[in-house]
Amino acid sequence: MNNSKMEKFKFLISIIVVIIAVVFITNSTKLLKKPTDTFVVEKGSISYEETTTGYVIRNEYLLQGENYKNGMVQIKYENEKVSKGDAVFRYYSNNEESLVKQIAELDEEINKALEENKNSIKPSDMISIEGQIEDTLDAMHNTNEIRKLEEYIKKIDGYIAKKAQIAGEHSPTGSLVKTLIEKRRNLEAELNSNAETIVSPESGIVSYRIDGLEEVLKCNDFSYLNRKTLESYDLKIGATIPQSKEKGKVVNNFECYLATCMKTEKAEAAKVGDKVTLRLSNTKEIPAEVSYVGSEDDGTKILVFKIKNQIEELIEYRKISFDIIWWKYSGYKISNSAITTDENDLSYINKQSAGYSEKVLVKVLRQNETFSIVNNYTDEELQELGFSEDEISDMKELKLHDEIILH
Repeated sequence: MNNSKMEKFKFLISIIVVIIAVVFITNSTKLLKKPTDTFVVEKGSISYEETTTGYVIRNEYLLQGENYKNGMVQIKYENEKVSKGDAVFRYYSNNEESLVKQIAELDEEINKALEENKNSIKPSDMISIEGQIEDTLDAMHNTNEIRKLEEYIKKIDGYIAKKAQIAGEHSPTGSLVKTLIEKRRNLEAELNSNAETIVSPESGIVSYRIDGLEEVLKCNDFSYLNRKTLESYDLKIGATIPQSKEKGKVVNNFECYLATCMKTEKAEAAKVGDKVTLRLSNTKEIPAEVSYVGSEDDGTKILVFKIKNQIEELIEYRKISFDIIWWKYSGYKISNSAITTDENDLSYINKQSAGYSEKVLVKVLRQNETFSIVNNYTDEELQELGFSEDEISDMKELKLHDEIILH
């Protein structure tokens, strides 16, 4: 290779080296100027939660009569609201089966007597009753609720009895119908006189789910609660209380309580009157208040939470699992690694703007191990921190969708 070619080759190599160096320096400058490890500000929330097991304590009025061995007929149904003095259920009378059979036989005789006189002229009040029967039958076809169907059947029975009475007064066979109706009325009176009807002592919600703890777990004073006592009930979490065929109860539908045993930092700091949020198994979050705090020798805390929601949903349970949300904050959600603190305990983040980094003062509202909820200071707050009006006017603010640098 001659000198001329050698010089050209060396020059080409020099050009390539320079290009590589320029590219390297340019990319290095970009990396220093604009780190790739960033994120975009979004609205979010953080919370501090603990899962525990609790016992449902209610104001419950146990209902039981003398004839509980005879079996019962529900007048009010599960979760149905009642007023003080309303009939809740009744016990079967001793000879009820025989009386019901006799009444049914009389109904057949009455219908037969009416059928024999079906071509006679009907009085206007009988025609009205037949219209009411037709309307009730139409309503029955439009519902599949067992409770409503039973109510319609009772109405129809009443209409038929009234129709028979009117027919007896206006038909040639009236004396026979009247006699049969009088016998039926006497049997009904005997049936009702022997039946024991139980009424509600207070207003509330009716339930037939009885577990024997209704008169044990009381709400007037929680000082009797302790871990040993609660665990001695040997209840399964989430188990449904079985329905009784002998007893019922009326439950206060305005409030109930959840008692739990905990040995955590948050439980230790809990005070009566503290407001928290509870998340039940159905994922619904409801407000609650700490109503009682008790202490065990080993440091365990007995906490009782008062709730005013989901009362009906909790009636079928005595022991459940739930989450305590001690606190929850929402706002600008920032990674803790993006926040720096100066010697004055003021917090800052760095956001990207047109390829450059801008330092922004932020107020940390709440923080957990990973994230913080932050906001901008108001002008009044900045003045209280000692910033001048000129400094405040030059300050940058954090906004939604800002690009923030992670450290």
